[in-house]
Amino acid sequence: MDLKLTNKLALVSGSTAGIGYAIAAAMAGEGAQVIVNGRKQAAVDDAVSKIKSATGGTVYGFAGDLGTAVAAEELVQRHPGIEILVNNLGIFEPKPFEQIPDADWVRFFEVNVLSGVRLARLCLPAMRRANWGRIIFISSESAVQIPVEMIHYGMTKTAQLAVSRGLAESVAGTGITVNSVLPGPTRSRGVGDFVEALAKSGGKSFSDIEHEFFKKARPTSLIKRFASPEEVASLVTYIASPLASATTGAALRVDGGVVKSAF
Repeated sequence: MDLKLTNKLALVSGSTAGIGYAIAAAMAGEGAQVIVNGRKQAAVDDAVSKIKSATGGTVYGFAGDLGTAVAAEELVQRHPGIEILVNNLGIFEPKPFEQIPDADWVRFFEVNVLSGVRLARLCLPAMRRANWGRIIFISSESAVQIPVEMIHYGMTKTAQLAVSRGLAESVAGTGITVNSVLPGPTRSRGVGDFVEALAKSGGKSFSDIEHEFFKKARPTSLIKRFASPEEVASLVTYIASPLASATTGAALRVDGGVVKSAF
């Protein structure tokens, strides 16, 4: 299927690894011009090189912390006319509620929520002028099933749903769509490293830990395994395309059925 993304300029924040990298690679493979972002230049250069090699596409790199206003403004000045914005940048950390200080709540909000708000605000004027654009927030099933082990993370994922829907309402009647995507447990770099560490410390295999996780922590999963970043990227790439013009204001699940609801 031709997703008609050829030469569309796309920014994927936090895209040197995991879900973000998979999205950037998928879009480049569909012909989009992709801006890869990470905080460290070496990681950005490596990701750009790998995606170019795999897809032959046009890939730019931007090293900078998009959780800050300075970096966000610099990126948009360097790459005006961004047509597709994928707000993937995010952090997570399991921590008991009583041990989460105010500073952590603020830090999680700034990185997971405000970074996307700021980038959307910076990119929206060009989208309005072109009367076309795609803004996608990578939320999580944790937005609707707040994980007790990291409530501050869940709070930010819920906030993304509110921002996404409200922003979609604000561009009603235009060629701009705004959606959020809710991955379930996914074998991203952070999750993979965490599970590997648990397996090593307990003398178990990755598959053992995976089985226990879905039996005890996410028993409602219908696929009973971690999704791959590429499985998430497939949905995001379609939603970013002109073919998805009637999909907006939606919270789209690619959660393996973890959320126990038909809606």
